[in-house]
Amino acid sequence: MQEILNKAVERMRSLGAEFCDARWQTMEKTLIVVVDGGVRTLSDDRLGGVCMRARVNGSWGYASGVDPGKDTVLDAANRAVRSARSGSATGAPIPERKARHAKVKATLRTHPSQVTLEDKLALVFDAERSQRVGPQVVNSNAMYREDVRNNLLCNSLGDELEWEEVRLRLIGQAISSDGSNTEMYYDGVDGSGGFELIKAVDVNAFGKRIGEEAVKMLQAQKAPSGPITCISDPMISGLLAHEVMGHASEADEIVKRRSFLTDAVGKRVASEGITMVDDGTYSGAHGYIPFDDEGTPSSRTVIIEDGVYKGYMQSLETAAQMGVPPTGNGRAEYYGRRVWVRMTNTFFEKGDMKLEEMLEDVKHGVLCDKMVSGMEDPVGGGFEAKALRGYLIKDGEIAGLLRSFTLTGKALDILQTVDAIGDKVELDGGTCGKGIEDWIPVSSGGPYCRSTIVLGGG
Repeated sequence: MQEILNKAVERMRSLGAEFCDARWQTMEKTLIVVVDGGVRTLSDDRLGGVCMRARVNGSWGYASGVDPGKDTVLDAANRAVRSARSGSATGAPIPERKARHAKVKATLRTHPSQVTLEDKLALVFDAERSQRVGPQVVNSNAMYREDVRNNLLCNSLGDELEWEEVRLRLIGQAISSDGSNTEMYYDGVDGSGGFELIKAVDVNAFGKRIGEEAVKMLQAQKAPSGPITCISDPMISGLLAHEVMGHASEADEIVKRRSFLTDAVGKRVASEGITMVDDGTYSGAHGYIPFDDEGTPSSRTVIIEDGVYKGYMQSLETAAQMGVPPTGNGRAEYYGRRVWVRMTNTFFEKGDMKLEEMLEDVKHGVLCDKMVSGMEDPVGGGFEAKALRGYLIKDGEIAGLLRSFTLTGKALDILQTVDAIGDKVELDGGTCGKGIEDWIPVSSGGPYCRSTIVLGGG
């Protein structure tokens, strides 16, 4: 296949492409969903295809297909160049550099393909069944997702790269009711690696805790409203890092001047001690990648350092436009989709405080526990998130369980009020869209962070 891809690159160059690449990708996806003791979804899919990408006079052309044959691939190369010629754009050329040659296999002990579908199904049944801890659990759910990708890329810079990505997720969710109130609790495990990630989980204890916490939520009280001292947990911290600061730091938004962080480099945007990174090299994290979909090695990109804004995430195109090195953030949902500037693992770095120490100084506040959803606002910089639940803090101690509430404010206002940062980073994996499409695997997170946020009681 590598020889065919190299011939496609030669074809696109001969037709006038100033830069081009050819990528072959195979994807193996398994999804199992069990709801209330029955199988809701059971799919085991295999898909493969090729993508040709050509750049002519600053304009990109794409062509894709599922046939790996030489004639079909060369035809796609022809179509990619024709498509690029039909567009109109201006931009800096992709700079030349030394060619890269590499072959990277995923680091794992047990490849998911070595585990039978029956064993995976049994595991999901156990994770769902164990949630039913009593009559107040009225709905129980468990999901297992497996994603194995193999990539082969050649380009006009002379790169010949081959790499594998393996990701797994196990999620449980229980819904409880006492006849007048309905509540929910969920938990999960995810990451890049082999089936050992899932085998390390005691799924019966995992499911039982989810069910018990869902029932406990029926006793939760309404959260206070208004500006308040808030200790965001790693999920909510990660939501702020990803949804607002992260999307606004993708350089394709910067070059179009559609981000509130345009021209922010060198300015103080957060309290001292706040450091935020996007790190595709974070081994084992859900958003780990050895290379992006343009063949650039992943990297640790510092976005904020000790409160000062440092720089943006870059693709080959935006890096050329801004005169900086690419950061390995050119990513596509799969071979049939275009490349955008996208995050990998985006998080705030740890500080030096224990959670107990952060609680001690709080006279009246809340501690968040898990998130439900968040808002993406790279233009205005607004932050809005919904926490699954929280705890009321009074005189430095936990004083009661709180049901779901919202957190709102301007991201920079919140970051500039941070006065305590936890000593441990936790990441939460999932998928991220560019707007409402082009979903890619990522993770976000951080430590516990104490700041001032506006709350809306649930």
